[in-house]
Amino acid sequence: MTATQTWTPAERKRAYRAGWGAFVGTTIEWYDFYVYATAAAIYFPTLFFPEQDRFVGTIAALASSAVAFFFRPLGGIIFGHIGDRLGRRPALVITLVMMGVATVAVGCLPTYAAIGVAAPILLLLFRAAQGLAVGGEWGGAALMSVESAPADKKGFFGGFTQLGNPGGALLATGIFYVMELFGKEWMMEWGWRIPFLLSAALIAVGFWVRKKTEETPVFETEVESAEQGAPVWYAIRRNWWPIILGAFIVLVPSGGYTMATTFVQNYATSPAIGFSERHILLAMTIASFVEFLVTLPVAALADKLGSKKVMYIGLIGAVVCMIPLMLAIGGQQLALTYILVSLIRIAMSATWAPLATIMAQMFRPQARYTSMSMAYGLGAALWGGLMPIVSVTLVEMTGTDWSVVWQFIVMAALNFIAMWLAPQYIDELPRTTAVKTSGAR
Repeated sequence: MTATQTWTPAERKRAYRAGWGAFVGTTIEWYDFYVYATAAAIYFPTLFFPEQDRFVGTIAALASSAVAFFFRPLGGIIFGHIGDRLGRRPALVITLVMMGVATVAVGCLPTYAAIGVAAPILLLLFRAAQGLAVGGEWGGAALMSVESAPADKKGFFGGFTQLGNPGGALLATGIFYVMELFGKEWMMEWGWRIPFLLSAALIAVGFWVRKKTEETPVFETEVESAEQGAPVWYAIRRNWWPIILGAFIVLVPSGGYTMATTFVQNYATSPAIGFSERHILLAMTIASFVEFLVTLPVAALADKLGSKKVMYIGLIGAVVCMIPLMLAIGGQQLALTYILVSLIRIAMSATWAPLATIMAQMFRPQARYTSMSMAYGLGAALWGGLMPIVSVTLVEMTGTDWSVVWQFIVMAALNFIAMWLAPQYIDELPRTTAVKTSGAR
């Protein structure tokens, strides 16, 4: 089907079912992921690393969160192999269940006060399992939505996958905010576990939705019967350059996003700033809701302007917002911080909403799941996991918020260059005649 062909009712139904399936699944996966990130930023330094001072305990807690990012590439290889061999849907069902089990296990985990050093060790193991799951989740969900969409609506339907990120973040920070209303002492004793345990109910819903989603037409026509060898070797041999570019394309969407969420939450609630956990959780919940509202419209805009142009706008906008955000937090301007954490999430949505479509079209159908997941997982490991730690360390070493601003500017510049160089392929042409669109699209 091309942009000029009729979109039949059956194709429309399939595309929307794939889109909503991607949205529900990724919302649940990202909820699990951000529940941990939120707890690591605010509660885990005390619960699991209490013998450290504030700075060391914070680094340890954020490092435990970063472990998941380092396991994403491995998850991409494992589930990419399943997705390229057996189909996108089986891989996504497995990742959803795996993520849910690991999240519920964290909610049942005794703290350092109960079992000592075994507590942080088990915490790391469960976080690693989350990393494996989300490493295979995003690429498959993106392909489910993009590969099932017509040529002129790939940006919009790719946005359904991206909508799961703010949806999951909204649920995670929203639930923690409600729990905080019962008091800090109750949260530290028991309340922090509830968001983790609630994942069990969400996983049941996601499993039902995933089981009803059809396989993508691109897999059925281009991949299922193709001779490609082991997907990981095909990806390394044929797609090594786009994989490297893809890792840098997620620099701001992943690394910048964790700076605007995990780092900001930790820094704003640190003794140096002194904002209450309740205020920051509410600000982040509002910001996630705002991002949730704008993600699909931004994704649809990518079909009009081009996915790359929308991301360029987002990169510039995110830099413009990061400067006053850091100054507002450093100056202890709470009202301004409320506004700016939402504004930067709007700008970030322009880097995130078109990402699924951009990266899906960077690779030909063969070994696409593996290649895309490797690129995203590698970038997430390098940037998403490390950037909050780098930011905390820079502020501690330099004593100035501007060090984080310059860090963000460099990240955006590298992201911009990688976007310019990235290829974009068209699925609707035969494999042997697939063409690359302009890098400046």
